[in-house]
Amino acid sequence: MSQIKKLLYFIEPYWRRSLVSLLLLLSVVVMDLTLPRLIQRVIDQGINGRNMQVVITTTIWMLVISVLQTLFALANNLFSIQVGESVARDLREALFLKIQSFSFGNLDHLNTGQLMVRLSSDTTAFQRMVQVALRIGTRAPLLMIGSIILMFVTDSRLALMILPVLLATSIVIIFFVSRMGPLFMTIQKKLDKLNTVLQENIAGVRLVKSFVREKHEGSRFAVVNEDYADRNTHVMRFMATLSPAMSVFVNLGMVIVIWAGGIQSVQGDVSVGQIVAFINYLHTTMGPLGIMVMLANVVAAASASAERINEVLETIPEVQDVPEPQKLPEGRAKRIRFEGVDFHYNGINDGLVLNRVDFVAEPGQTVAILGATGAGKSSIVNLVPRFYDVTSGKITWNGVDVRDVRQSDLLLDVGIVPQETILFSGSVRDNIRYGRSSASEEEVIAAAQAAQAHDFIMNLPNGYDTRVEERGVNLSGGQKQRLAIARALLLRPAVLILDDSTSSVDVETETKIQDAMKSWLQDSTSFVVAQRISTVLHADKILVVDEGKIVAQGTHSELMRTSAVYQEIYDSQLGDGVKLEAA
Repeated sequence: MSQIKKLLYFIEPYWRRSLVSLLLLLSVVVMDLTLPRLIQRVIDQGINGRNMQVVITTTIWMLVISVLQTLFALANNLFSIQVGESVARDLREALFLKIQSFSFGNLDHLNTGQLMVRLSSDTTAFQRMVQVALRIGTRAPLLMIGSIILMFVTDSRLALMILPVLLATSIVIIFFVSRMGPLFMTIQKKLDKLNTVLQENIAGVRLVKSFVREKHEGSRFAVVNEDYADRNTHVMRFMATLSPAMSVFVNLGMVIVIWAGGIQSVQGDVSVGQIVAFINYLHTTMGPLGIMVMLANVVAAASASAERINEVLETIPEVQDVPEPQKLPEGRAKRIRFEGVDFHYNGINDGLVLNRVDFVAEPGQTVAILGATGAGKSSIVNLVPRFYDVTSGKITWNGVDVRDVRQSDLLLDVGIVPQETILFSGSVRDNIRYGRSSASEEEVIAAAQAAQAHDFIMNLPNGYDTRVEERGVNLSGGQKQRLAIARALLLRPAVLILDDSTSSVDVETETKIQDAMKSWLQDSTSFVVAQRISTVLHADKILVVDEGKIVAQGTHSELMRTSAVYQEIYDSQLGDGVKLEAA
């Protein structure tokens, strides 16, 4: 319940509607408890007393109460649905905005499948609890308490005989409820695994087909699907035993009332109307107990989901702005310096990804980062806009430590083309203007021309209005990369980061892109990550990275004379021709 309490503040904006819903529910309970007394009156004073006026009058009152009860119940349902839907909407929005605030380090620990479950089924479970609580959550305990009181008012001796049955029923219910919370938590964990496998396969279905791995992935999904179904079956089987147990206690109570009430009625101590009213109150006591079990199921599921929702909402972004951030010096010129930078993705020194990295990127320079896969190239450029915090050392922009600057201020000066090209559903134009929606048509075309994308865009069915499908599946790898480059260039950023962003582009097109970028971003500081040496030949500075360390840095001609590692990379890709010329 503590996890649910943490989320109750989402209901506060709708407290008026919640209050109206509860008042309507209270009215329905009062009418529920009134009807058995009226039935008693019809039997004892009307039928047994042969008074037709009492029968007619009481029957009319029962009809009026039944109609009002139906109307109040419908109004209660309407308000509870409104509150539940509003709470679910706000909760989804809060989760979405929280996820948007996460640092890269947070996202490394939470996979897409888990986050989708938090936003969908976990939110729905909490929404259902809110709606059920407003519709029957108050009704059940009030009905039970009111019915017990009225049982004592009707006949205290029969009520005392029934109490042991009610006590035994309560013990059974408490046993079931205590077991449900952990069981629902295991179900949600199994659902996490199922959604993770499902998300991976839907996202990678083309790869699965290309490697003819449908059977393997089908078997993999079948395992987690079966595991989830088995766990659900186990929980439902456990819950199903409660209904027969409840029936036993209800029938036992009925037998006691009829037997003991019959004896008292023969002796003239109890009227038939009292016995009928007492049986009705017994039903309205035992019925709510069953409702409370159902409510307990809903609360148990909501509690498990609330714990997982709170896990996301309470996650603190790893990258935090200082209380009083500094302003970066005015102007586009950015001098970026790495000073003794160590980095590990978990923030600890064991197994460093980067070790004692030192270099300076002067304003207007193009700094290329070259190295084998896993050498640490992307880690270096991810630290430039402070996607992660360094483990030790520091990174400065124009002499100011990036940890002392608001991250949003850093990102305003940065244009990024990530290693994995991400495009959104929408038009080609919308994708290019993603980072600058106010850009004019002329600026969009100019950015596309610089990225060597304009010609292929014009050959698309609707040019710049052509729809880009989900993840850009209707475009080639090279086309997607060029659109991503155009998107970054349109910002005219002070700092440009290209993370292996021309790997799917042919060398001729890559050269044209590089030439266009020189005039497009003359005063920008650029970082170019590459594995292809042709990409870095004309960079102002080349960093050769090996196992997290910068083993050499300089221009192409300098490195050809001084770095054996660079020479080896060069020879493996281009041969000796330019080497002799550079020497």
